[in-house]
Amino acid sequence: MATKTKLHPRNQHREGYDFARLVAQSPELEAFTISNPVGQTTIDFQDVGAVRMLNRALLKSYYNINFWDIPTNYLCPPIPGRVDYIHYLADLLACSNDQKIPRGRNIKALDIGTGASLVYPLIGQSEYGWHFTGVDIDPAALKSAQQICQFNKLKINLRRQNIRENIFRGVIEPHDTFHITLCNPPFHASMEKANKGTQRKWFKLGKEQSSKLNFGGQNDELWCPGGEIKFIASMVEQSMEFADQCLWFSSLVSKKANLEPLYRILRKAKVADFKVVEMAQGQKTSRFIAWTHIKKNQRSLFVNGAKK
Repeated sequence: MATKTKLHPRNQHREGYDFARLVAQSPELEAFTISNPVGQTTIDFQDVGAVRMLNRALLKSYYNINFWDIPTNYLCPPIPGRVDYIHYLADLLACSNDQKIPRGRNIKALDIGTGASLVYPLIGQSEYGWHFTGVDIDPAALKSAQQICQFNKLKINLRRQNIRENIFRGVIEPHDTFHITLCNPPFHASMEKANKGTQRKWFKLGKEQSSKLNFGGQNDELWCPGGEIKFIASMVEQSMEFADQCLWFSSLVSKKANLEPLYRILRKAKVADFKVVEMAQGQKTSRFIAWTHIKKNQRSLFVNGAKK
């Protein structure tokens, strides 16, 4: 397949999906493969089962995950885009480490809303050896994540957030230190808007309207009161309480128009620094915003373990 040059240079999926390799290592994927109009092997990305099987094969072939599954109707993440987020976070940490990517279990990452798929910890641990703590409010999602850990004998901490309004409160403990936090926040402000977004997506694809998303998603994964601006604003506010326990806080931002109000929120919070990192996957452009309360001359000390 054509090279997806917009993906991060270290992204193993830059050249598209190697279906020969994937089917060789996960033969059950072959039943879901089809040929596109130019004769290339692919899958029907509107088929929930096909997307799930592709993810399973990708995680096995590239990230040494021998077992991966999620409950029905839970968010089934597109792997290449998730991989990009991890690699760009590694670059962000490198900026505070003489341009060298810090690796190994001494680097602590906190995944807010880790989900049933546990996708960010799986990728980040495989690519860089970081130690992950995954947090979620949904007990069924955490049960799925725990099963993935157990079957693959992975040492990933999992914590439940018991209070819906809290993000960092209650899950960052007094002794914790994190180099990076990451989050794929609920995009929509209501279930109605989430459904309308789904319908627009199917319309653009030339499909009949459907309540299904090919990548699925539970309510907590798709929407929250106030949408992602309110959610990230709460993250910024709560991050101030843990300013000296984390080097960089970060979150995906689905809409470019949401950046300007987030800039105002960050300036009002008087953070030490913030950055927006643009990412591109094919025709889609995405981004994440990252902020820190730690001054620039202290960040390398944090990365190198002076801050415990």
